[in-house]
Parts: sequence; structure tokens; C-alpha cells
Amino acid sequence: MLPLAGLLCGLVLGAVARWNHFCTLAALERHWFANDSTTLRTWVLAAAVALASTQALALSGTIDLHEAFVLEPRLNLIGSILGGLLFGIGMALTGTCAFGALVRLGGGSLRSLIVVVAIALAALSTQRGLLGHWRQQFIESLSIGLGQAPTQSIGDLMSHWLGLPLQLPMALLAATALFYWALSDSHYRRNPRAIVTGVLVGVCVSFGWLATAMLRERLFLPVQLESASFVMPPGDLLLSIIAVTGGFPDYGVGLVVGVVAGAALAARVHDDIRWEACDDARELSRHLLGAFLMGTGGVLAVGCTIGQGVSAVSVMALSAPIVFASICLGARIGLLWLLEGAPAFLSRSD
Repeated sequence: MLPLAGLLCGLVLGAVARWNHFCTLAALERHWFANDSTTLRTWVLAAAVALASTQALALSGTIDLHEAFVLEPRLNLIGSILGGLLFGIGMALTGTCAFGALVRLGGGSLRSLIVVVAIALAALSTQRGLLGHWRQQFIESLSIGLGQAPTQSIGDLMSHWLGLPLQLPMALLAATALFYWALSDSHYRRNPRAIVTGVLVGVCVSFGWLATAMLRERLFLPVQLESASFVMPPGDLLLSIIAVTGGFPDYGVGLVVGVVAGAALAARVHDDIRWEACDDARELSRHLLGAFLMGTGGVLAVGCTIGQGVSAVSVMALSAPIVFASICLGARIGLLWLLEGAPAFLSRSD
């Protein structure tokens, strides 16, 4: 049931993202360099819908989010900032994030296949392999305790520090702010395609929390409470394929497969399948470096643009704004590096 639930959600996510070109880097690029915030507003709307629907499920008692791995009651500030910067720079070098690479792979991009495999290998090494020793010794050991608060949810933290039940007010405040900014532009409000895309992405994120929470209560095997994230799941998929000890595929593995399949279906319906490969060795080296930075940075930051920028926002994790701001800064640095003075082997040719 876990991989099937992930597959179902991934089919919708992949198809919607391919249908409306939902990409975080593209949204930031257009916002920064073209003065067009349409795609960025769709992204923020997705986060707002995910936050509102997830908090509604939690506050109604339908799901219990306290065991979500992104809500561990310790803040890894160095990992959040450093990992976000690395992920953002890598995103700029490859031209998309980990989720975007899966969507492009569904449309026939062999460059994205290389990126996804490299992300998977880097994530496995940083989480469980050689780089994992360095991560535990120099990054995880510097995590900051948050007192007696049950989680790092901003609602729980404010409730604990002030001694008042503030989970609902904080959720309402955060959701209202996100909805207001996303829908404040009259031109955007007349774009139903973008609005539907944002709503569907947000609902898919909430579905992940709901599905894993319900199955966690009913299955005999331990189930990780999670939603959409695309750094470690490609590594878990790779490990499941090549190693009998990789474990049975979980929700994240099904989600990765579903995103690729959903994007492929959408591309096929719209006659948008284009087989693409790297133009030369310079482009290949840039994509490999970018993928390594995303895989490593995503593990240090415990998530990617979707994992922290939407899924962690939906549970109001304290790490979410820190990681996403770091990703944006890293992307800005990477884009300026490429546009204004990258070394020859990193110059973009696409």
C-alpha cells in the first residue's frame, strides 16, 4: 500500500507539473530576471493549500504529525543553511531541481536521467555512506535543542514558549499570509490553469501526510511519516533496484516512479516527448556537479525545494523558511555565476 499510495500521488504531481511547467528554478528566474511572478505565485499557492489542508487534518485529529521526520525537536541550523546553499547552487548548474529533473525525465530528457542517478548516489553517500560520517561528526553534532517543545513546528514552539494553545492561530496566520501574496495580483487571479496547478500540488502534499499517517497506524511494519520530497527517495529507489537488502519500496519510492510516469503520460498526451542528451563534455560535467551538490545539500538540509519548501511548510517546520531562503540565495549565486563569469567547464550551453 505504501508504494501504491506514492505512485498514485506521483502520477498526479508529475502530470500537473508537466502540464503547467511547474518548476521552482524557472519560477525564481522569471521573478528575478523577467519581472514575472506568475509561476512563483503558483508555487506559493501550492504551499498555502498544503499548509491549510494539512493543518486542518492535524487539528481535527485525523492525523498526528508529531512523528514527522521534518519536525524533530532539534534545529540543524548549519545543515539547513549550508545544505540549502549547496542545493540552490546545484539547482542553478543543472537548470532545475530534483523534482524538476524527474518531470523532465518523463518527457524524454536523458540529461535528467544522469542528474537523477547522480542525486541518488550523492544522497546515499551523504546519508548512509562515506560522507555520512562527516555529516554526523561536523553537522548533526551541532544541532540546537529546542527545549521541551514536542516538535519544531512553529505552532508547537509558540505554544510551549508562551504557555498558550497557539497552533491554530499560527496556522491561520501563516496560511492567510501565503494565500494573500499568491492571490494579490489581479492578473494571476484570472489564470485558472495556474491556480488549479497550485491547488493540486498542495493537495498532493497533504495526501502524503494523510496516507503515511493512516498506513502507519494499520501496518505491522514501521512506516516513516512523510510527504513529497525528492532527494533521498531517488536513492532509496536505486538501492531497491540494485540491492536485495535495500528494503521494500516505501511511499517515497512509489512517489518518484509516479512522478516520472505522470510526466510521461502528460507529455505523450500533449505530443511533448523530446529525447535530449548533453551537448558536450562541459555540459555533462556541469550537470554532474550540480546533481552532486543537490544530493549532498538536500540531505544536509533534510529536504529539497518541495520537501522543505512545500511539505515542511505544510507542517510549519521551523527549518522550512531557513532552508528555502538558503536555496534561493544559492540559486541566485549559481545563476549569477553562470551568467556573469563561470569557469569554462561550467558555462551553460542550453
